[in-house]
Amino acid sequence: MLTLPLCNPTEEHNPMREILILTENELRQAVSLDMPLIDLIADAFKKLSAGKVSMPPILRMDMEDKNGEVDVKTAYVPGLEGFAIKISPGFFDNPKIGLPTTSGLMVVHDATTGQVRAVLLDNGYLTDMRTAAAGAVAARCLAPEGATRAGVIGTGVQARLQMQALAMVRPIDTVHVWGRDADKAKACAQDIERLTSANVTVSSSIAGLVRDSDIVVTTTPSRKPLIDASMLHPGLHITAMGSDAEHKNELAPDVIAEADLFTCDRHSQSARLGELHHAVGAGIVPEDMPVAELGAILSTPKKGRKSASDVTICDLTGTGVQDTAIAIHTLSVAEENGFGTKISN
Repeated sequence: MLTLPLCNPTEEHNPMREILILTENELRQAVSLDMPLIDLIADAFKKLSAGKVSMPPILRMDMEDKNGEVDVKTAYVPGLEGFAIKISPGFFDNPKIGLPTTSGLMVVHDATTGQVRAVLLDNGYLTDMRTAAAGAVAARCLAPEGATRAGVIGTGVQARLQMQALAMVRPIDTVHVWGRDADKAKACAQDIERLTSANVTVSSSIAGLVRDSDIVVTTTPSRKPLIDASMLHPGLHITAMGSDAEHKNELAPDVIAEADLFTCDRHSQSARLGELHHAVGAGIVPEDMPVAELGAILSTPKKGRKSASDVTICDLTGTGVQDTAIAIHTLSVAEENGFGTKISN
């Protein structure tokens, strides 16, 4: 009878690994919405469009009976010492029971060995930061330089952050807010006024908000279009960041057709689950419609806005490269400041 020796791994063959655990509070101390973060996300978009990033399609799971969804995003960026895998749940009935809509975490792996380096328990905070930064990147790249009037559709956390980020890249002095709930819209307007020092008012209609704005940002999980082509006017820029699933839709298909320029963070994603998906599905624009990604326009500005009267659209579906970029940056800052708790594995 053959007897195999018992495995007795040594530290040399099975070394103890330390994993850094960071809480939301620690992550908030490590990173905030500022110009360096906006530049970091802009650089990530450039690398993505230049073909320097390995980024698979989003893994999505819908939970219709719970009015919830879960997205998993990741990307590997050559040159970075790690990559992140993000799990992002969105449960849209949570506010009814006093909970935030989004939660989740990011796991950071070593890019050389694949070993887990850290777990970032951000509860959606880092996603909020990188999404707001992406909105600022889109506006800085596409919106008229002298734009002073902004409108935001939606009254959640992202509505507030998008206006805060926008005010960092354009001289915004007036903001209009629209929401289905008047009380939430009023509260949102008050917060935006505090964050931006702009004059903020609540709009009674979306059409009125668009008419009175140079830049409009949509931040909702709407399943029906909120803006149609009849609302467009010369010089308008729209950033749509709510449509990140096949059933979500903030812009009517004719908006895509009538715009002078349509761009997005990732062409394949917008065509699969973003605003382009709906326009192609309706037969309003061809499936092979030319689309310059945001990163390509950042690298080659002449591909962007041609004149002050152009109507420009940017569809932000959210990309794994943003998650890896902010996760690696945040982890570096946290380690430099001694944040987090180390556990042995």
